[in-house]
Amino acid sequence: MNGSSTARDRGRDRTRWTRAGMLVLGALALGACVTINVYFPAAAAERAADRIIEEVWGEREGEPQARKPATPTSAVDHPALRRLVGLALSALVRDAVAQQPDFDVATPAVRKLTSSMKARYPSLEPFYASGAVGLGGDGRVVLRDPKAVPLAQRGTVNTLVAEENRDRDALYAEIARANGHPEWEPEVRATFARRWIEQAKSGWWYRTASGWSQR
Repeated sequence: MNGSSTARDRGRDRTRWTRAGMLVLGALALGACVTINVYFPAAAAERAADRIIEEVWGEREGEPQARKPATPTSAVDHPALRRLVGLALSALVRDAVAQQPDFDVATPAVRKLTSSMKARYPSLEPFYASGAVGLGGDGRVVLRDPKAVPLAQRGTVNTLVAEENRDRDALYAEIARANGHPEWEPEVRATFARRWIEQAKSGWWYRTASGWSQR
């Protein structure tokens, strides 16, 4: 019986370590098949856009909080197996992170443009609220309804819109340039255009390819 039990134990150990080896090799093979995205870092750009928009517009009440991802449960129960798989995956993650481009939005030029838009926002906000000014699908602002502006204020609104668009255009170009990829400017602009609209207050107007809509 003892001999039979020992043989079964050795068999289980071989199976366990064979499974560990297969998991490690599988993780390494997966890493070899993954193409690291060294192109436009869309997720990092979206986070940067959110920070800048919050700085310009301020934190808005009722904004949904980001959901925390659920902690995955491990299918590997043996501590030694978890260590092996963890080491293999950690190496892959380190390599992936090392190859990701930085996304810098903390340059003096970006800070200056952000401050300029933040200072202008209290003057523009009433015109967003009235529907006179809307958010364009190109990351700019638009004088949507001149009739909603008293005649005496139309010159002021035109100036505010022109200055805001000047700063926004400069911001997108500067962020792309600061990250060493001026060719990213269209992607930066598209990211901001989407996030301006998604973070707009209820009742504000925005324009897409299908026309004007209201939040």
